[in-house]
Amino acid sequence: MIMQVIDGTNKIFGRLASRVAKKLVTGEEVHLINAEKLVIIGNPKEICQRYLTKRGLKNKGTPERSPVWPRIPHMLVKKMIKGMLPHENSRGRAALKRLRVYTGNPKKLEAAVKIEGADFDGISKHVTIHELCKSIGYSG
Repeated sequence: MIMQVIDGTNKIFGRLASRVAKKLVTGEEVHLINAEKLVIIGNPKEICQRYLTKRGLKNKGTPERSPVWPRIPHMLVKKMIKGMLPHENSRGRAALKRLRVYTGNPKKLEAAVKIEGADFDGISKHVTIHELCKSIGYSG
């Protein structure tokens, strides 16, 4: 099994996540470092409001079985990548087990893989994952 280390600093989240999901399905193990520095492009207020709304949704009959949207950056990124995998069958569950997401770089890993086309230009309106998590209640 091949282990790939990807640095999320100033990368566009959607483009990076789709490529990570493809690597996971093909059998590679992926370690994503600096997940809190990933960038989502768009109006920051609308993006934050959309995720705040998702966190508040509850099933009326059984609210305890409602989907849970985490506030912690690495867990939020992992949940969003999970949505790009076929996680309801065994191949997707196995792929999700091969994903490791870190806030910062706790194991001092060196980023070995360059993801083409996912670099952020710094011009567009955007919000980082850390700013998004702060707006929905993360205190770290």
